[in-house]
Amino acid sequence: MPRPTAAQLAYGSATVIASTIAMLLLSQTSTGLGVAVISAAALLLGLLVAVTVPAPKRAARGARRSSAAALSGDAGAGAGARVPEPRTAEQLPAEAPVHH
Repeated sequence: MPRPTAAQLAYGSATVIASTIAMLLLSQTSTGLGVAVISAAALLLGLLVAVTVPAPKRAARGARRSSAAALSGDAGAGAGARVPEPRTAEQLPAEAPVHH
């Protein structure tokens, strides 16, 4: 399981705190069982929020962009790398003979 990011921890924690306070104030419960149920519901809600916060995908987005540029032959896109054009037989340099 990947480690949670700072944004996931912040959103999840804020959700737990805010939802616990809101549910306790709205329900006006004073029993231990009511507080336990509200606390468990707030923890589950905070976990749901933390899991659904999108994680950063910088590496995947850059790789997808550069592979799309390589497929389209666009020299200006991607990570600044230029895709060379294929050479024909006339454009290739003549090979020097190898002496053994």
